[in-house]
Amino acid sequence: MKLQTAPSDGQNTFTGYGDGYVGVNGTRYTANVAVLPGRLIADWTQASFDTLSAADFEFLAGLDAEIILLGTGKQIRFPRPELLRPLIQACKGLEVMDLQAACRTYNILHGEGRKVAAALLFS
Repeated sequence: MKLQTAPSDGQNTFTGYGDGYVGVNGTRYTANVAVLPGRLIADWTQASFDTLSAADFEFLAGLDAEIILLGTGKQIRFPRPELLRPLIQACKGLEVMDLQAACRTYNILHGEGRKVAAALLFS
């Protein structure tokens, strides 16, 4: 599904998504990716949902974002509570949703000027 054309201001926006990929500024990504308005981190983790660790959430806690959108693939899956400690300690919000909803929500929050990051898992 195409969301919108690539922005001209140099900020990262989701421009589409489909089965097994997301588009950011017109570029297609098929592996785990973290997206912030001014930064894109390809392969932010090598983990699958089932192998996420506290270190993955420590990385997310260090991002310059108030809220982290965790896209967990085709379905919503909630991480184990003990993994969220780094986000709680850093006073970061976490919203868990499927990958496509995370893309749409990121675009809305980014459009409102919020400090948002989308951390997407493809497996």
